[in-house]
Amino acid sequence: MAEQIEPEKQKLIIIWQERPAEKTLKRLTQNHPSLEIVFYYGASIATDIPAHIIQDTTFLVTYHHLPNPRDAPSLKLVQFISSGTEHVLHHPIYTETSIPLTNSAGVHGCQIAEWVVMAVLMHSHHFPDLGKWQREHKWGSSGEIKQVKDLCGQRLGVLGYGSIGRQVARVCQALGMNVIAYTANPRLTPESRIDRGFAMQGTGDPDGSIPDAWYSGLNKQSLHEFLGQDIDFLVVSLPLTQDTTRLLGEEEFAILGRNRNAFISNVSRGEIFDQDALVAAVKKSPEEGGLRGVALDVTDPEPLPANSELWDLPNVLITPHVSGRSLAYNERVFQILDENLTRLESKDDLINVIGRDRRASGFFGNSLSGYSKS
Repeated sequence: MAEQIEPEKQKLIIIWQERPAEKTLKRLTQNHPSLEIVFYYGASIATDIPAHIIQDTTFLVTYHHLPNPRDAPSLKLVQFISSGTEHVLHHPIYTETSIPLTNSAGVHGCQIAEWVVMAVLMHSHHFPDLGKWQREHKWGSSGEIKQVKDLCGQRLGVLGYGSIGRQVARVCQALGMNVIAYTANPRLTPESRIDRGFAMQGTGDPDGSIPDAWYSGLNKQSLHEFLGQDIDFLVVSLPLTQDTTRLLGEEEFAILGRNRNAFISNVSRGEIFDQDALVAAVKKSPEEGGLRGVALDVTDPEPLPANSELWDLPNVLITPHVSGRSLAYNERVFQILDENLTRLESKDDLINVIGRDRRASGFFGNSLSGYSKS
């Protein structure tokens, strides 16, 4: 009998603040027997990964620890544990190599959609007031209780129809809302609306069939056309790039406030808003075209200073960048890695690949694209 040749070992380095669960590591080695997994706590290693650690590494899982490209001749894939990668846009691995870089878009969809819907329902059902009464042991009188404008028939605008936006759309549609979406490029055919990134089974909008209408463009005129579609609730789920910085300011808030006094949820980055203009828009009355409210999981800066006006505005909900937290986060990141290792072995296109050619262009730079081994 011919001697069976074992596959050549491939080294996977994981640099994270917590060690992955043993069942996760076991599944990786079962599915990919050639893997040798080495784990480092993020705080124990230099941000610029030393050459002696990375030189024989094939795959890297990281947030911001990256090597000099010349020290990593065997590196075939970098999996970022975050969805956004603006913090490494100027690193040589990003700018000077063609090593596939993948992100963790899709691992946040479920929990962030829950946060968005929670914020919308808290606002529309006046939960801040009801919570205050409970703390005061007060049973509000009928004259004090405000009427509820339920979500059925209201319009959700999704600015950035990626994995998060698609899951928000799915949940809000189930609540009776109609949905419109905005993307960078036109999605004119059913094929172009398919989501090819990572998503948990039974979530999101895989075929892009939920929106009643799609809008697109890389200029203010196109954006304003979208914002002017009588939007009741706007969710902002864009990546932060040079062009999305201060994308929404006085003019945009005025459009949103003009007809419907929209409510805005920002689960992206605080820098996408002109925060002073946001404060002014929230302070205006409905008759003046003000916003009905805002839910912010992100601010500019972070942490939000204690003296910011936003803290005390009655129609503002603020949380400390927690909407993406989930006990299932780590497991989902390694599902993406597992899938991409399988695709590398079969020479199929990877998922969640970061498009370098768009990292600084258009409102929606740093978007996802396909990567082909051929």
